Amino acid sequence: MDARPGGLKRAPLSVIALTLLALFAILPVLVLFFNSFKSDTELATNPIGFPQSWDLSNFETAWTMGNLGQGLANSAILVVGTVIGVWICAGMAAYALARLNVPFKRGISFYLLIVISLPAQMFLVPLFFMWTNLGLYDNLFGLILIYTALNTPFATLLLETFLVGIPKELDEAARLDGANEWQVATKVMLPLSRPGFLTAGLVVGLAVYGELFFAVIFISSPNNLPISTAFLSFQQGFTRLYGVTDAAGFIMIIPVILLFLLMQRRFISGLASSGVKG
Repeated sequence: MDARPGGLKRAPLSVIALTLLALFAILPVLVLFFNSFKSDTELATNPIGFPQSWDLSNFETAWTMGNLGQGLANSAILVVGTVIGVWICAGMAAYALARLNVPFKRGISFYLLIVISLPAQMFLVPLFFMWTNLGLYDNLFGLILIYTALNTPFATLLLETFLVGIPKELDEAARLDGANEWQVATKVMLPLSRPGFLTAGLVVGLAVYGELFFAVIFISSPNNLPISTAFLSFQQGFTRLYGVTDAAGFIMIIPVILLFLLMQRRFISGLASSGVKG
């Protein structure tokens, strides 16, 4: 119990504020879930209420018409491949900027900041011709390379900020014990920086999972399309199948919700265990 004056009054206000924020996050998902069971006619008359009947036909149509099973598999390959690539590239770059005597550190960090602010679309035309000549067009590995390059600058700055906060006495003590640079990075810094890598992986993974622009341009085969492009299939002429689209959207966000629920406790425990005790 809060013994400070006004503590009893502030507690209910905090609960109310957190409840409102939770409703703000949950209600759109519930509306999407309810609309997944409605026909287009019912959606026009009842856009936010409970469905009159819990019909699963929209889910069946979305799964077959949008090829969602293959799309989920392709998205999983893209997410895992990109996260691993970003961890390797950004991890080495962030370690060098945060722990080694690299010349022009501020200039490199400023350059990465500029790269993040530049729109990736300005490199689209030369990148398309380069990928076509290299045989990486319509290839999941080629798309993973693009996603890795796009997300590495941000992840590098994020991991650098995290690594700078780790006391330098730890790696100096490891060097005095005879550890080389690789052992210092993998045995000392990596265990302490796991929450930073986890945060970067989650941010990059979610960005790749929902990315549409480069996926549509660099992938043409239906068997290689990620799930984010499935919404392009739910249109007949000038008519959009809204009930089927809602069902596909709910199927798409299920992995994100499950990932958040599974990783939330590990992320918090990693943050709590990463501190250096005196």
